[in-house]
Amino acid sequence: MSSIIEHDILIVGAGLAGLRAAFEGITAGLSTAVISKVHPLRSHSCAAQGGVNAAINPNDNWEDHAYDTVKGADYIGDEDAIDLMCKEAPQAVLDLDAMGCPFSREEDGTIAQRPFGGANFPRTAYAADRTGHAMLHTLWEQAIKYGTDVYDEYQLMELTVDKRTGRCSGAIAMDIKSGKLVQFNAKAVLIATGGYGRLFASNTNAMINTGDGVALAMKAGAPAGDMEFVQFHPTGLKSSGLLISEGVRGEGAYLIGKDGKRFMQKYAPNKLELASRDVVSRAEMTEIMEGNGEDGAIFLDVRHLGRAKILERLPQIRQLAIDYEGVDPIDEPIPVKPTCHYTMGGIRADKVGHSMLKGLFTAGEASCVNVHGANRLGANSLLETIVFGKITGKAMVEFVEGEGAPRPNSVGKDLRDVQARIDEIKDRPQEGGVRPDDIRTALTENLNENCSVFRDDARLKKALKAVEKAKKDFAKAYVDDKGDAFNTDLLTTWELGNLIILGEATVKAALERKESRGAHSREEYPDRDDENWRKHILCKWDADKGEVTLDEDAVRTLGKEKYEPQERKY
Repeated sequence: MSSIIEHDILIVGAGLAGLRAAFEGITAGLSTAVISKVHPLRSHSCAAQGGVNAAINPNDNWEDHAYDTVKGADYIGDEDAIDLMCKEAPQAVLDLDAMGCPFSREEDGTIAQRPFGGANFPRTAYAADRTGHAMLHTLWEQAIKYGTDVYDEYQLMELTVDKRTGRCSGAIAMDIKSGKLVQFNAKAVLIATGGYGRLFASNTNAMINTGDGVALAMKAGAPAGDMEFVQFHPTGLKSSGLLISEGVRGEGAYLIGKDGKRFMQKYAPNKLELASRDVVSRAEMTEIMEGNGEDGAIFLDVRHLGRAKILERLPQIRQLAIDYEGVDPIDEPIPVKPTCHYTMGGIRADKVGHSMLKGLFTAGEASCVNVHGANRLGANSLLETIVFGKITGKAMVEFVEGEGAPRPNSVGKDLRDVQARIDEIKDRPQEGGVRPDDIRTALTENLNENCSVFRDDARLKKALKAVEKAKKDFAKAYVDDKGDAFNTDLLTTWELGNLIILGEATVKAALERKESRGAHSREEYPDRDDENWRKHILCKWDADKGEVTLDEDAVRTLGKEKYEPQERKY
């Protein structure tokens, strides 16, 4: 295979956002390619359990969905993007239905919907507790049907920029099976690489969720936004952090302490277990710290739902509890605790996904469009992938057929520079060096302890010291595998470099934001401060200094007459 490959549209990431965007490119007749470091059906979208929000019930409407989302985002989401997502949501779900996605059904044949946290209507469509799996397989079928070029097991190493025009010109990726670098040239590039939950030791994320696309976009010149907002899901399994879907609480499960009693009435008297995720996570941590937990966990009780309903609606959840906690939820409550689940921050973009670097687009969890603000509502993530996969895919087509028609320049020097950095890492001696795994463990455990559900100045400064130490140690990181083929030692080291950048951005932005809003809870600043902090923090990479610097960006609002900030209660 040639070391240079050209396409009109290059999509990095083969999850739901990437494949939905690819559908738009390929059906418009453009040469469209998807690269992914795993097979598309192993993308993290496959792990999404609970469902996808859309106002498809005649008794519901998209304006209510939008209000719930603006409120859930704690009034820092970009309202033009939120309105766009919620208005397009019904058609996006019906598109998937028409493609053959096997949604669960009511007896009359309509798509079944369940309640979810932070919503005032049961608008979450689902496919049992494997919704992401069903949606991803559906879009993969479309990719195959229309002949999308797919390069699986190719790892993104760098984004390239035409220095003359300041436009993204493609990407350099490594063919994992051979270790050879390939330069992909394109007129438009989409980053749909997902989030960076692996920055925290306890998380619900796949091993691949190291935020490569976000970090490398920052290095290419596209700022990231809202990096301080990290969502901790209330119900990760105690021992492993594996996700127990919010859909379980949507079906009627309770949270109880070691005393066997429910406690959410103290924290969210109206919505109880179906308050927004940040509220529930803080409630759980408070109960644990006050002694009502057991071994660092509280309990999710589904026993009252009955065996038949559990087996029909929650089969995967039951199996996970049995396999990883030794607990059959039919008979015993499941030990759970808050664990890192979703990163609201990502590549800053306008409402159609065009980043601040011309020709570079973004969609899904890698993006900061921004529809989630300080706290994402459950089941809005799958929705974001298919709505903005579609919208951003169309925007890329328009760009390629319009102002982006001339192909940007790419130079072979970019590829040679990446190869030189790879060779330098391989050549580092073991003597006096540091194992990458030791650096990663120290970093992720520190952030888990000091940049978690509750934050304060002292803990965040400890986290920043851990980031600085990781940066210093990374310069001495060595790999044992000096080979080319399937060199996961090298690739996980490359990923670690990306995680360190993202860790620096997350902690610096968290220190900067002196208020509590959504998932960002500063104990010395307990209140939301709209006057001073209703704005986005931008994180930029300063190549000369080798560090993350901060800037600001305005929240795109639609005026008080539509969404006036109010105290957020559930």
